[in-house]
Amino acid sequence: MPGKKKHTCLIIDDEPLAIKVIQEHLENFSDHVKCVGTYTKPFEAMPLLNKGGIDILFLDINMPSISGIEFLKAIPNQPYVIFTTAYREFAVDAFDLNALDYLVKPISTGRFLKAMNKFLLMEQTQLQKPKEFIHIKADKKNYKIPTETILYIESLDNYIKIKTTTNSLICYESLSCIEKELPAEIFLRIHRSFIININQIDHYTSSYIKLDDRQFTIGRNYKEHVLSSLEKQ
Repeated sequence: MPGKKKHTCLIIDDEPLAIKVIQEHLENFSDHVKCVGTYTKPFEAMPLLNKGGIDILFLDINMPSISGIEFLKAIPNQPYVIFTTAYREFAVDAFDLNALDYLVKPISTGRFLKAMNKFLLMEQTQLQKPKEFIHIKADKKNYKIPTETILYIESLDNYIKIKTTTNSLICYESLSCIEKELPAEIFLRIHRSFIININQIDHYTSSYIKLDDRQFTIGRNYKEHVLSSLEKQ
């Protein structure tokens, strides 16, 4: 009987010893998680991250070439992220980016266990209960929106606009956060500013998608993943 598919993870840290510590902690979760890459230079990990398919990223914050926070902002297909750092003062910025957790070095076994259990529980919940609705707050009201009625979601700085078959709603939320609430089988992020419902597409080319009488440009960093996903439909 074949085993369960393992979750994939990456580790990015400019200190090889810090990477080794995380790898040792991950050995306790070898039945569930497989590390598919470690990098001391963040930009070398970008091609693999751009392909998608990474479930969890352990990301150092204080690195010489670029901070982990700035690096995360540049990732188009963001996995769950657990920040690892020796500095507590970055926690607010990290959670503003919807980080799953924030581990302060030296990382204890108990603290690592708590972070990983959080990840595994979220993954299990998503697999067991496909989302048919999302809940948002807009105009001081709470809305329960059927996911199948959503046409697209657009980022507006610190807000997002959710366009449905009946109306448009503006709410204080990030695109990356709402993306995690949507069923991946019908929603596709095509640009840093847009998520679309693939069931609502009129037509598409290698550079744009036509939907709801509007033409959406496919972002350069998203193109390979978008076109590959659409060809499978």
